[in-house]
Amino acid sequence: MLPRTIFLSKLLGLYCLILAFSLALHKTESMEEIAALVQNAPDMLVVGVFTLFAGLAMILGHNLWHGGGVTIVVTLIGWVTLLKSVLILLVPASVESRIFLGPLHSEGLYYFRLALTFLLGVYLTYGGFTAASKSQPPAPADR
Repeated sequence: MLPRTIFLSKLLGLYCLILAFSLALHKTESMEEIAALVQNAPDMLVVGVFTLFAGLAMILGHNLWHGGGVTIVVTLIGWVTLLKSVLILLVPASVESRIFLGPLHSEGLYYFRLALTFLLGVYLTYGGFTAASKSQPPAPADR
């Protein structure tokens, strides 16, 4: 696995784990904060710009469609991030509100999305750290 893939899988995996854990612990507050964010057009512009930057960076630096599951998942996350940013920047605020807030109001969907985020985090973190340990040369023997 390429060093760039290992780095991105660790980064994205740990991000997903921490995010899922935080959202699970603070469900009510998180839902309120997300609802307030989505209804604030200037803040959504900032979110869209930073998300666009992240999506473009991942695609330009890691647009690999071969090399194993972790590699392809990292590439897919880059494309999904880019598409999400384009939606945020181009879709009217009223439509954004329905797209992003609809799933939050469903108790089952909220925890289902958290479970998917958590499992994705476990997969990427495990893949990144196990690949990193395999690619490191063995330590010199003690004399």
